[in-house]
Amino acid sequence: MNQLTNTGKVRRLLKKHFLRHSLTAAAKAGTENEPAIAALKRCATQNQVQHRVRPQPARSVFARRQHGFTLIELIVATAILAILVGAAFPLVRITIYRERERELRQDLWMIRDAIDRYKDAAERNAFQIKVGSEGYPPDLDTLVTGVDVAGKKLKFLRRIPVDPMTKQEWGMRSMQDDKDSDSWGGQNVFDVYTKSDQVALDGTKYKDW
Repeated sequence: MNQLTNTGKVRRLLKKHFLRHSLTAAAKAGTENEPAIAALKRCATQNQVQHRVRPQPARSVFARRQHGFTLIELIVATAILAILVGAAFPLVRITIYRERERELRQDLWMIRDAIDRYKDAAERNAFQIKVGSEGYPPDLDTLVTGVDVAGKKLKFLRRIPVDPMTKQEWGMRSMQDDKDSDSWGGQNVFDVYTKSDQVALDGTKYKDW
């Protein structure tokens, strides 16, 4: 490709030199060669015009533009990606908290429902209860192991769910405890709550649920 380009340049230089030399020789010959002089001048003028307006190779221009556009697009794409990541992080965090809150409500409902069913069976005298228990289970394990009813085991809970907020044991209150007490008296299990001190998305405390 470079060889062809150099050959074209040489041809144009030779043509230009030939035209200039021909014009000089015709001028020296006198006015009788005026038609030839005019023809040589027109040829020289056309050659100069073609040389001035010859366009740049399209491939090099396109290559420069393509390189510039790629760099700009890379910068814009990086900025947009950073904005999207920054905006998505709080949404992911809220989604995680909502899922934990859903698990907390479900687990609390499951345990409290088992306590209520134990209480109903005790009030029907389906099994013997301890004095002072007020018909509530003595502990959460009793809901899983069950009680003897007519020679059969009556169970109220398959398993004790793990507190999704603390991953620890549940807080418990007996019938004799104050409703806001954080310590368990041990007489029975009247209610359960999470020991988490965090605040929910709705502004309430998890331990008050």
